[in-house]
Amino acid sequence: MELSIYQIIKGPVVTDKAQKLNSGLHQLVLNVHPEANKPRIKEAIEKLFNVKVDSVRVLNRKAKRYANAKAKNKKSFGILQKRAIIKLKPGYEVSIFEQQEPTKK
Repeated sequence: MELSIYQIIKGPVVTDKAQKLNSGLHQLVLNVHPEANKPRIKEAIEKLFNVKVDSVRVLNRKAKRYANAKAKNKKSFGILQKRAIIKLKPGYEVSIFEQQEPTKK
């Protein structure tokens, strides 16, 4: 299955740890497509943000199990999640968590 760069990258992970990695260590934490691999993720980031990627680490998160209310005594599974932690080369920076000042009227 051929994935475009917009299908590979689903969006940023918004947690305290992800914000610390982004601001202090110049790393991005993104949700990615479960079928994406490291070279494809690296290529997508470089094309989308115009930066150079140093390394890519991938986390496969298990789908959580939850009870199904309609069918008693049955357990269902959620969606498998895949995250990528991207380390940028020195001199490059992408700020996903920019906060804008509120405008006064």
